[in-house]
Amino acid sequence: MTDFDGADKWLVLAQARLDAKQALRLISKFGCIDAVVSASYRSLAAAGINEVAAQRILRPNRESIECALRWLDQKNHHLLPFTAADYPQLLSEIANPPAVLYLEGQPAALHLPLLAIVGSRNPTSGGTRNAYQFSQHLSRHGFAIASGLAQGIDTAAHEGALAANATTVAFLGHGIDRIYPRQNIQLARRIVEAGALVSEYPLGSPPRPEHFPARNRLISGCSVGTLVVEAAHRSGSLITARLAAEQGREVFAIPGSIHNAMSRGCHRLIGQGATLVETAADIASELGALNSHLMQNANSEKSTASVSRYRDDDYKLLIMTLGHDPMTADQLSEKSGLTIERVSSMLLILVLDGDVEALRGGQYSLLGRSSWHERKRTRRSDVSI
Repeated sequence: MTDFDGADKWLVLAQARLDAKQALRLISKFGCIDAVVSASYRSLAAAGINEVAAQRILRPNRESIECALRWLDQKNHHLLPFTAADYPQLLSEIANPPAVLYLEGQPAALHLPLLAIVGSRNPTSGGTRNAYQFSQHLSRHGFAIASGLAQGIDTAAHEGALAANATTVAFLGHGIDRIYPRQNIQLARRIVEAGALVSEYPLGSPPRPEHFPARNRLISGCSVGTLVVEAAHRSGSLITARLAAEQGREVFAIPGSIHNAMSRGCHRLIGQGATLVETAADIASELGALNSHLMQNANSEKSTASVSRYRDDDYKLLIMTLGHDPMTADQLSEKSGLTIERVSSMLLILVLDGDVEALRGGQYSLLGRSSWHERKRTRRSDVSI
């Protein structure tokens, strides 16, 4: 379903394969989206639109659009144009965000702090176990898990989040009305109930090889960080890691045996500046030193949300309970009377905002803004492939 008018117009722009910035430039130039989709070829060409995209705008596939509108009438089916309130803020800031997202499930899942877990489609048993356990542990501490629904590490990451009764989001390299691989059809249905399936590709789009590298920018772009569990020397997971670094996100990698071919990609990332992690606590600790992209509340919407959040009585209680003496989440739960799930979720938000510091041993303490800037670590954003 949609909460805005003009879904059919946005579907025309999606068919033309315009990214969000191209779409916004056209809307700005022509005054409104209606004028864009009714413009002449000459006007579109003068606006810098290539012939293929212009022809798709002039002669859209009406049958495909009608099919998409019928799909949107179904429960938990959503179209998120770039201008919609539900469009994820982090994704909107990457170099080439999609003009629209097709989503099945809960749009709110895209506004949780997502942590991407990616890796080989043919992992070792140890790699599968690591992906599952890291996902499960991080889910219980407030992260939602993002991955790509592929076999191997992706599947284990989604399963770990589901085992923790937490949110997980699968980004697809094909139309959202298809599931690939077929073995994950039931997993996809469970993800819809606990989170969301997301795609930028029109309904019916097949899983072409070139779709998946483009899909990877959505996984990293919606996430505060990316964890690579196992990856060969040449791997799609390394593409995701490179994109994450380019987007200003944290990159993490789990080391392995020098004799394991599936560890070579991770070792390469670590050598290039990715954070070596051995436990899930390492990730929580590193994300306590966020880059300025995540630290600043630059726009008024974020500032208002932050002020509103700290008016929440639970947050006030947690901050008063915490103080500056290190405490664990369990101790905070016991002293405040809040559930461990609620405490863990709030602590993550406070860490991401720079008001609380995540310490070794699973402890936390308040961190004033002045000391935050003194103690903030320099991000390692020089990962290259």
